[in-house]
Amino acid sequence: MQAFVETWHQAAITTLGLFWMAFWAFALGYLISSMIQVFVTRERMRSSMGKTGPKSVGLATFFGFISSSCSFAALATSRALFAKGAGLVPSLAFLLASTNLVIELGIVIAVFLGWQFVVGEYAGGVLLILLMWLLVRWTYPKKLAEDARDKAREAQSSEDSGDVPDWKELIRSRDGWRRVANRFVMEWKMVWKDVTIGFTVAGIIAAFVPREFFQALFVGAGEQDPAFWQVLLQCLVGPVAAFFTFIGSMGNIPLAAVLFDNGVAFAGIMAFIFSDLVVLPVLRVQAQYYGWKMALYILAIFLCILVASALILHYGFAALDLLPEASSGKGVTDREFFKVDYTLFLNLAFLALSIFFFIWRIRDKGLPSLNTDKLSEKILLGLAVLALAWLVIGALLPV
Repeated sequence: MQAFVETWHQAAITTLGLFWMAFWAFALGYLISSMIQVFVTRERMRSSMGKTGPKSVGLATFFGFISSSCSFAALATSRALFAKGAGLVPSLAFLLASTNLVIELGIVIAVFLGWQFVVGEYAGGVLLILLMWLLVRWTYPKKLAEDARDKAREAQSSEDSGDVPDWKELIRSRDGWRRVANRFVMEWKMVWKDVTIGFTVAGIIAAFVPREFFQALFVGAGEQDPAFWQVLLQCLVGPVAAFFTFIGSMGNIPLAAVLFDNGVAFAGIMAFIFSDLVVLPVLRVQAQYYGWKMALYILAIFLCILVASALILHYGFAALDLLPEASSGKGVTDREFFKVDYTLFLNLAFLALSIFFFIWRIRDKGLPSLNTDKLSEKILLGLAVLALAWLVIGALLPV
């Protein structure tokens, strides 16, 4: 019983630590998304990113590179771009870039995995975008995309309708930032249940599930030269493993290090890292934004390109004799989360901003409703409350 209590405490602290590590990225992404939705007019977005081409895809990739590495925040920003008139390919390019090409992600990968994985992450991010562009061009569902854009626009605030003031005037006005505050709170409202459940499950798995489980999951792990079918199977299993351990781009890296320590091939690890956009919480958010048909189409595109990219990277690195040698990965539960570093100061700054926006929203429009009219929302709310109870009790357990 004591062992279970200690592991429960460890799982709760791990969840809280992982969220602490990612909070500032969430808030930054939602701030960017809210500002885009309020200040960027549909006509301006059409003129810069409306038509799919090298310039628009390049701009989307650049904006993703300088944006947040948080998957949920990237989803919100990508939806804002698409709803404002950006093409499907540039919108997806932004989404892929903001979860694979950001600087802070490369730093975390370097700490946990080594330089080969950093190169693989950035090269793979570009490869993912190019393959996505090619595959969407071959399969572009025009009617489905139009319906998805209409649904994304319906999700915009009612303030977005009618005449929109010039963005230069709006950005200097109190009303403009009031709208930003409202959108910021609504973005958090849309995903807080998924985030709470996802992070809690990740902490539970990290603490309770033995490493041998992950090693057994990836066929051929530990072999010096796995066969092609084994490498391919690991690339297919990567998204499955990510489904059960999903905590976003940043949080997946320590778990990827555990896989690396247990002998999983380079391709399998890269597929696991690339899989943060093909898991159930992300799929559900995409369905809220665009409808289930479009969400499943995007899921199929992402699954195809992540498996292809992981294979290309693996055998490309092998041809250049650059595949990393197995080394000891640091487990998630061994990480020191709470310390005085840049994360502390960024979190304090964005926590203050979030509280300010939340109070402003309450004074302006009152508390947001929970929207529990659907059975699925009621179930999610119940699971989120249970997750919060698990975390609070687990964190306070005497060990």
